[in-house]
Amino acid sequence: MDTPQVIAPPCAQPGSPGSPGSSGALPDVTPTSGVIHVNTRHVSGFVIIGNHLAQNRELSLIAIGLAVHIQSLPAGAKVGIKVLTDRFPESEARITAALHELEAEGYLHRSRVRLPNGRFVTRTLSYNQPDATAPPVTTPQPKPKPKPQRQPRPQTPPSATESRATGVPSTPGPKTVPPQESAPVLPGPVHVPAPTAPRKQPSPLPQPHTPTEELHRAATAVLTGLRRHAPQLTLAEGDIPALVPGVAAWLERDAHPDTIRHALTSELPTLVKHPAKFVRHRITTLLPPPLPGMTDLAPPPRRKTIVIPLQNCDTCDRAFRATHPGHCRDCHTNTRSATYTP
Repeated sequence: MDTPQVIAPPCAQPGSPGSPGSSGALPDVTPTSGVIHVNTRHVSGFVIIGNHLAQNRELSLIAIGLAVHIQSLPAGAKVGIKVLTDRFPESEARITAALHELEAEGYLHRSRVRLPNGRFVTRTLSYNQPDATAPPVTTPQPKPKPKPQRQPRPQTPPSATESRATGVPSTPGPKTVPPQESAPVLPGPVHVPAPTAPRKQPSPLPQPHTPTEELHRAATAVLTGLRRHAPQLTLAEGDIPALVPGVAAWLERDAHPDTIRHALTSELPTLVKHPAKFVRHRITTLLPPPLPGMTDLAPPPRRKTIVIPLQNCDTCDRAFRATHPGHCRDCHTNTRSATYTP
């Protein structure tokens, strides 16, 4: 019986992982398939997440990831839907649905709270355990204004009459100076408004050098037709006569009406509150210079067009243009060929 059996396995050494005297831990066996964890101990910058959240079968993958992200944020961080939509590539509808899932499972609670100044804010409570109770949250109250302290009344020495009546010699005390009246001290900082700069006067509207009735009619037509090209520049009937001299100055400098219309209606802002002021500003600031050779800002003389009158042919009574009556070209040629004799 004392002879050891060769076929029996040797006993485990004391202190080995599988021995009865050890801590009871099983030997570390690397699995042949599935996930293999390579763990490193975190020293800073980590958050503890329970398996009840990481392996929750009632939550979607987006809801689990969103809960982990919210629990990793510091206190006071913004977790609104707009902020989360800007942070992650998921759409606003999917993030909203994930927040509703977390609220239904007890991992999130959102409520509207009114501050002392009257504003409403959204307060979000994130639970690392669904059954945890939230600590009482106190709303900050405004600090009361400090009451002004009263200055003690200065004690005056007894007068000479009182000293004679009591028989106690009066000792000259220090002279008391009556406190000067000062301005009341208000609690908190006092903000003195900075002096405002004087308002810049608008530039004067350009005037034509030689106003004529033709310039007045053309300028009125340009201003009246602005609303056809830009509805934002619909001018009132009383504003057009005040702007006519400025457009007349453009026309006097040989600017075409289409050029003026393009300068006044191009690259308009989205909202024009005062169309008359806007048009006046553009007329003044975008006034083109006079063309070279123009003297006294007067328009260059235009070449007179000569119109040849119509005449009726004496032979065929056909109309033709000529300075004097007679024959047309065909009749004149036929007459010359008939009278010519070789």
